[in-house]
Amino acid sequence: MARISSTDKPLIIVGAGVFGLGLAYELAANRGYTNVTVLDRFVPPVPDGSSVDVSRVIRAEYADSFYGSLAVDAMKEWRSNPDWSSHFYDSGFVMLSSSRDHPYISQCRSQPVEVFESHGAEEKVKSLYPGVQAQFNGMTAVHNTLGGWADARAAVQGLAERCSLAGVSFLTGNAGTVTSLITEGSRVTGVETGAGSKLYADCVVLATGAWTNRLVPDFNLSLLATGQPVGFIQLTPEEAKRLSAMPVMINFDTGVFCFPPTPGSNMLKLARHGFGFATRVTTVDDRVISSPKLQENNAASHYLPEDAEESLRDGVRLYFPEFADRPWARLRMCWYTDTPKGDFVVDYHPKVEGLFLATGGSGHAFKFSPVLGKHIADCFENKASQSLRNKWAARLPDLSLTEYLQGDGSRAGPPMRVVTQQEQARL
Repeated sequence: MARISSTDKPLIIVGAGVFGLGLAYELAANRGYTNVTVLDRFVPPVPDGSSVDVSRVIRAEYADSFYGSLAVDAMKEWRSNPDWSSHFYDSGFVMLSSSRDHPYISQCRSQPVEVFESHGAEEKVKSLYPGVQAQFNGMTAVHNTLGGWADARAAVQGLAERCSLAGVSFLTGNAGTVTSLITEGSRVTGVETGAGSKLYADCVVLATGAWTNRLVPDFNLSLLATGQPVGFIQLTPEEAKRLSAMPVMINFDTGVFCFPPTPGSNMLKLARHGFGFATRVTTVDDRVISSPKLQENNAASHYLPEDAEESLRDGVRLYFPEFADRPWARLRMCWYTDTPKGDFVVDYHPKVEGLFLATGGSGHAFKFSPVLGKHIADCFENKASQSLRNKWAARLPDLSLTEYLQGDGSRAGPPMRVVTQQEQARL
């Protein structure tokens, strides 16, 4: 599919997460595009996007060598580029498993990591990180000092500011809430917004994450929106100081991971990288999809289904037994855009002209933020290698819903569950 006809033609990017902002910045700042507009429901950092709130894991451990190499490139930027390094915390990263031969962890051992076998893992981790409370004797630990976490909200806000300085325009609120695509035959020519306005462009990019299936019917089965539970516990300054010397940790038996206390707010965060929760939403054209709400802030309800909340509480008992009964300060559902194998979808639509997709983050895209935009732009301009284009190709649905349970091998916990109507009403 041909790229945009000219760099001065209007280009609309729907979505102000790391996919949309990364592409917008690369095109406007480095490739001469002069008419780029980003639309979103909220001013970035978008409060219910998958690339915001306080922290995201930055790691290089991947079973897939392509993403491992990409993560190494991104890690260099997180550590040395002032645009990104000011938001990065080099805390270290530890993977845990009750199985010595967990398939995903075993493949990650090709990275420069330390492996602590079950008989002494807890003592060795605690000797390196005196803030660790976790009681995980009997588990194998894989440790990498070159990892940690980033302040996602601040990083996205910085990227949005750089976009603005590069000449990118923004529309938000109802004027930036895209409700449908405008088409002429088999070509997309623009978007219609919640304000009733129609905006036209030479090309439309959908970087719409978990909301993508509302706009593109053909992607009902190759993109699936799932919610993942996140919880926060408020600590005192003294408690936070005591726990500060600890790494990011993930338990590959359950999928629950945790961060060191956030500097300043002293907030403790846990989340689960699992198979998630799906909703059932009827679109304006009578399709039933899984999607977060369009018109509201999906992070505002502070509600999780009981089993989701309990999975996080089990994580607190493992990682922070001192706070096993501490009430939650806040709960939220983080929305992923899942693909069958965790590969991103960065490609022109195979049937619709004038429509480019940059989505499918599958819960692991944020760490690539420093380098993601240039690779998306290469795909957009048809300059990417054939191997990259194959990796991120947009494929029409040919899979059943159950095949989403395969993923890339990094997830754990119970199978994906569709929430009840009563639960969905409270999300």
